[in-house]
Amino acid sequence: MSITEKILCTKTHEYILKNDDGTYTVGLTDYAVEQLGDIVFLELPESGTTFAKGDSFAAIESVKAASEIYMPISGEITDVNTALVESPETLNEDVYEKGWLVKINPTGDASEQDDLLEYSDYKEEVE
Repeated sequence: MSITEKILCTKTHEYILKNDDGTYTVGLTDYAVEQLGDIVFLELPESGTTFAKGDSFAAIESVKAASEIYMPISGEITDVNTALVESPETLNEDVYEKGWLVKINPTGDASEQDDLLEYSDYKEEVE
């Protein structure tokens, strides 16, 4: 099963992937990264920081645009992909395996996921 069959996406182009330990991996979709073009800067939060669903938790800049990245569900940051801050262009190469942004411990209830889209539905919306 490919990763895109397991993720849920927001309309603002973030995704979540449920991990075996109950945490979630948060990242940007391949579509978002394609639209941004070459990524030149990424700012990520520190571990231990808590965000509500919809909060801006990161900033990204490409040669084309600067943008905020929003939290798909409420959670506390448990892990940060610091390698991406050093080499943000990794996002252009591998969004899902190496290009994840943060891992979170969810703090909201399951209903926060009700408006998230399966990847196939997300792709239909953006194309």
